[in-house]
Amino acid sequence: MVEHGDIRVVHRGGSKINSREPVVTNDSRFLLCASGERVKVFSTSTEECVHDLRGHTDLVTGVLLRPTNHLQVYSCSVDGTVRLWDFTDGILIKVQTCSWLMFDIVCMCVCAELFQLVAVHLPQSGDQLVEAQELSAVLSNVSSNPAATGFGRGVRAPPLRSPNAPPGAITYPKTDKDNKKGGKNTLMCIACHPKDDCIATGHEDGKIRLWRNFNHKKEYTYTTLHWHHNAVSSLRFTPEGTNLLSGGLESVLVQWRYNQESERDFLPRLGSAITHIAVSPDGTLFCTSHSDNKITIIQSCVKVSAVIQGLVNGESVRTDLMVDPRSKSLVLNGKPGHLQFYSLQRDKLLYNLDIVQQEYIHELGLQQFEVVKVAFDAPGNWMATVEERKPKAAEPEINLKLWAFDEQTQSFVLNTTVSAPHEAQITSMCFSQAADGQTSMLVSASEDGHFKAWQLPRSAYEGPSWSCDFVGDYRGLAPQCCCFSADGSLLAVSFQEVVTVWSPASWELLTTLSQPPKAIRDLCFGRLGCSKYLMGTTASNLLCCWNLLTCSLEWSTSMDVSLLLSDPLTENMAAFCCQAESTDLFVFKPSEPRPVASLKAVCSGKVTRAVFAPREEMLESCEESSQWLNRSQLYFLTQHMLLQSPAHVLPSTSVLCSMFVESLLVSVADGRSVVHEHLVHVFLNNSHSDHLCLTLNVSQQNTHRL
Repeated sequence: MVEHGDIRVVHRGGSKINSREPVVTNDSRFLLCASGERVKVFSTSTEECVHDLRGHTDLVTGVLLRPTNHLQVYSCSVDGTVRLWDFTDGILIKVQTCSWLMFDIVCMCVCAELFQLVAVHLPQSGDQLVEAQELSAVLSNVSSNPAATGFGRGVRAPPLRSPNAPPGAITYPKTDKDNKKGGKNTLMCIACHPKDDCIATGHEDGKIRLWRNFNHKKEYTYTTLHWHHNAVSSLRFTPEGTNLLSGGLESVLVQWRYNQESERDFLPRLGSAITHIAVSPDGTLFCTSHSDNKITIIQSCVKVSAVIQGLVNGESVRTDLMVDPRSKSLVLNGKPGHLQFYSLQRDKLLYNLDIVQQEYIHELGLQQFEVVKVAFDAPGNWMATVEERKPKAAEPEINLKLWAFDEQTQSFVLNTTVSAPHEAQITSMCFSQAADGQTSMLVSASEDGHFKAWQLPRSAYEGPSWSCDFVGDYRGLAPQCCCFSADGSLLAVSFQEVVTVWSPASWELLTTLSQPPKAIRDLCFGRLGCSKYLMGTTASNLLCCWNLLTCSLEWSTSMDVSLLLSDPLTENMAAFCCQAESTDLFVFKPSEPRPVASLKAVCSGKVTRAVFAPREEMLESCEESSQWLNRSQLYFLTQHMLLQSPAHVLPSTSVLCSMFVESLLVSVADGRSVVHEHLVHVFLNNSHSDHLCLTLNVSQQNTHRL
């Protein structure tokens, strides 16, 4: 009988650190940024995360230093609370609850259906949990998704507005030059000078306009600065107002001299588009947030001193999720042309590996090489990558690269490059493992109708580079997927609805399996005691199991399987099934059609990538329904987030005590749906109480979400 566990999802790590402007402390020693449901505190000198401020139950939308105490910080969240922290010790001081949905720190909220800019009075109280009820409206009819908010030097200036603007709408006046046909002067960002009556606005056409004299009865004036060739995404004045910083798509930080705008400094090649700019209160550090989930720390002399890199946006993942056998890190697409090696245990990027080895040009519509496939051999000695580019009205360009692990540098070094390994797109790629533990072969399948076997030369006199050893095909059909058996003695390749089984030793076609209708989508060999079975899914929503000893269909069941994969350390397999806009997970052994575990609605949306990762330490005891997680953890990727498999061992009660008391003081947020991109942790709530499950997740450096 299958036991169903209640699923609790909590954030595991890898959240965006570039969604909001970062904050630098008064002494410039620490940088604070919103990261999913947490606030992370980084050292500006070592780049290490020194504290993880956990307590919010929904997306953190703003962080602000407390003006009266430079060792404390406010954070606000979609969960409707403002929290006060001692960020040096990582301690929660006070929780202010609000009856509105907070959008930005103590300035933007929603009252009923009306979007307003409001001032919230946070009452002084000795209680840890306080309700903030006093507020005053500053501005009505505000956009539900404001791009930027700026505050001046304390004198309220009349708003920039046009004659046809609705009441309360902040706009800017247009000149004759602005109104010419085809002009792109949409306002993108705003910054207020800390001392003068001056407002800087950044525009879609790359221009910066400085508006002056708003606190005088005479007509305002403006000047135009222009260097950026694309939209200006962020502006920031330095604390003394002597310089204006700007950034955009060009990945260049521009420093303009105030009142001497012809003099400017540049810091180029920051890697990706600048989304936010922050300055330390003493003006000694600049910080830029970037579109690739990175924060760059810059000394005021315009020199990069540190880089804090988060998990790069999962929307661009073209490869499968892989685990590096050596570092046990998650490997997937990173910044353009790179692979990122990301430690889920430390929630930190280990390193980026440049695969394409070409300068990326930030230009819309330009076709450039992308990494689309990656595979590792079992010991982690070799890695194979496929990169492709699809020029307009031309055949795709494809490169196959083999990388050898270098012990000295503890990274992969390019060994072999094969240009045009196939005449069409590569659909699948896998390594074989020889009986002696040495890597013997790489197989690639392509839409050109062939699969190819690549091997290292066995002669000691030949160079250690890979070459093609065999080319196979079947009746002119295009192969879709391929996989080796655990011992490397069999190779299965699917050709539409036919599964072919080959002997890599002689390249003899041993048998064909053609029972299911429609094309095969996934193939997986069984492991250990189930090595005689071959599993496959079809486009007609069938999950099939073949017995390779009898060459017959052992069993099949009707399931809309979006993804099928095997655990390399056990006999278990995982099948993800998309049902009614959510995904169910079934864990089973090929020898038994009855599932080992059945988990309903583990996530919203469709699972597109997944991988089993070995545990650092094997779980010695857990309930029968969870034993499939004893040796491995399951990570998977959806359109919204990455997930990690359950953990089932509680730490000692003494460790949990303080966090348990805190959990009793935190109100449970209502179920609002917000799309995030982050790593989260799936926890099966079996016999433990809710509070113990909650504190377990926190103690394991996971922020919690009910």
